Amino acid sequence: MNFERYGRTRSVEGGLKARSTRGAIGESWWSQRFLAVLETLAIGSRLTRGRSYARKGQVLSLTVAPGEVTASVQGSRDAPYEVSIGLARFPAAVWARVEEALAGQAIYSARLLAGDVPPDLEQLFAALDAPLFPQAVADLRMRCTCPDHAVPCKHLAAAFYLLAEEFDGDPFQILHWRGRSRDDLLSRLRLLRAGGATGSTRRPTPHARRPRWARPPRWPTSPKHPSKRPSTASGSRRSRCPRARQPSTPSRTCCCASSPRRPPCWAARA
Repeated sequence: MNFERYGRTRSVEGGLKARSTRGAIGESWWSQRFLAVLETLAIGSRLTRGRSYARKGQVLSLTVAPGEVTASVQGSRDAPYEVSIGLARFPAAVWARVEEALAGQAIYSARLLAGDVPPDLEQLFAALDAPLFPQAVADLRMRCTCPDHAVPCKHLAAAFYLLAEEFDGDPFQILHWRGRSRDDLLSRLRLLRAGGATGSTRRPTPHARRPRWARPPRWPTSPKHPSKRPSTASGSRRSRCPRARQPSTPSRTCCCASSPRRPPCWAARA
């Protein structure tokens, strides 16, 4: 296809420029690792076409979202070209396994909660069958509205370079691209480390046995231990005579009269 009719590339003011002005682009381990992965996918040689675009500031905007990176790149036409780089998001079940593994290892949790993404985090994801970076060209869904049929074109290549530098400034963007934002990930780690996901929110089953101390006390009701009758008011004494009323005079039929050692029953009330 003849691109001469499109003219020269239009200059842009205020575009996103790569921080690296010469040599390789990418300073941190994450950005260099990302570009190295692209090299292994046999598209690294094509990325050099967009290096000058990235350094001249032809990229007007770059947005990282779960599953997709979008960019607007100014080319030779009046309207900028729209670029998108898709990478599949991890399902919720995969993220649940990843978060449990991260919470179970204090070194990962401490560094992530401190705002640092350790390089060996990639190995943890790989061990859970969830590679962070694309493993094949088919894993990347690349699209550009320019007329160039080469994939990636220089507009896509410029977006790749600026995406790598985006990882320099915030490695959490890699995780965000895979479907989990920084705030959501750290919130989940704090919850799991505190035990709230498995302990405090679990409801007891209907047949769950209550703690022993939660049961009401039971007093023995065996015939060997009959319940005591309430005592009378202080200062009063119960009559030893089984009769309900005491006679005003001694009676021969009173039980007290049959016992010479026992004082009369009416004397107890005096």
